[in-house]
Amino acid sequence: MKQPLSRDSIVTEALRQLTSSGIAGMSLRKVAAALETGPATLYAYVEGLSELHALILDRALAKVTVRPTANTSWRDRLQRLLRSYARVLTASPGLAQLALGTIAVGPNALRITEALMALLEEGGVDPATGAWAVDLLMLYVTAIVAERGGGVDPAAPKGFVARAVDAVSERDYPHVHAAREQLLSGTGEERFAWALQVILEGILRRPRSSAVEPAATTKSRPRKRSAHAR
Repeated sequence: MKQPLSRDSIVTEALRQLTSSGIAGMSLRKVAAALETGPATLYAYVEGLSELHALILDRALAKVTVRPTANTSWRDRLQRLLRSYARVLTASPGLAQLALGTIAVGPNALRITEALMALLEEGGVDPATGAWAVDLLMLYVTAIVAERGGGVDPAAPKGFVARAVDAVSERDYPHVHAAREQLLSGTGEERFAWALQVILEGILRRPRSSAVEPAATTKSRPRKRSAHAR
């Protein structure tokens, strides 16, 4: 029996296609075909592909765990939240790539933003700095997962990245040549944890009030990447 068409059924089918086939395997046409209707009919429920992407992302973010863990520091809870976000992106092929260019402002995205801002405030970060910090933290995690989703493993001994670094000219690139082993050292987990610590220390030491010079202020604002913040 054909299920009634609704925004929920459209998002459910689109997320199913994204999870099974990646971002290239999902489209309004394919969603419409799976729901036994025409692409034009979907526009009664979603404005277009951009809105559908935002709805898909927010639906997927429902699986991100934001519940606090007892007897742990705010730093540890923040990292746990970001790791949960990373796992959700990793579980669905194409979701990280989708998140890089999509603004999700639904209830699930907003609860992540709320939880992150609360944790940053607990750590002494003022609200204005926290608002920008959420975007920075989420962007880093999203980019890392997107990179890994593309099959790039810089540490792979026989990978093309490792081969290129190993073969670099000492004369032309002395610093790269000297650090070629360190450039590819560490596990993905070690580098991920270190980067989060570096970003967090920067947030704590560089409040937003001191981060923007007056000369950089203009009437036009850059497009905000997200409200959760992605």
